[in-house]
Amino acid sequence: MTGTVTQSRRTGAGTGAAIALLRLAGAGLLAAVAGIHLYLWQDGYDAIDVIGPAFLLQAVLGFGGALLLLIAPPRLLVWAALLGLLFAAGSLGALLQSTYGVLGLEPGMFDFVESDVAPLWQETFWVEIAAIAVLLVLTILAARRRRG
Repeated sequence: MTGTVTQSRRTGAGTGAAIALLRLAGAGLLAAVAGIHLYLWQDGYDAIDVIGPAFLLQAVLGFGGALLLLIAPPRLLVWAALLGLLFAAGSLGALLQSTYGVLGLEPGMFDFVESDVAPLWQETFWVEIAAIAVLLVLTILAARRRRG
């Protein structure tokens, strides 16, 4: 019986460390998404109707999501991670829609079509993919830990 308790404690400690690392990585990736959008907004996207304000909003929400991931108490972590995951997935969806079109829609958003050779396009794509992966795993681990 002691072996089971000891093994359970070790597993719980490992999960706790993984959650802490994923929390930091997720916050860093959300901050990177926000930073990219803020940089692009300052670099000329601010002049694009609708897209400019959307980029600024992306920056605010991304930095806010990163902060939320860092300060959320354990009982709310699953919700913070899920919100960050949805934010990153929405951002990636918007990038792909504006560049290629998705689900049979023509490329573009609000009369703006992006190019995959635009500044920071590749970086944005990979940072958002990484954020989705990290935050999905964090959401699952946090939910499992919360259940007991």
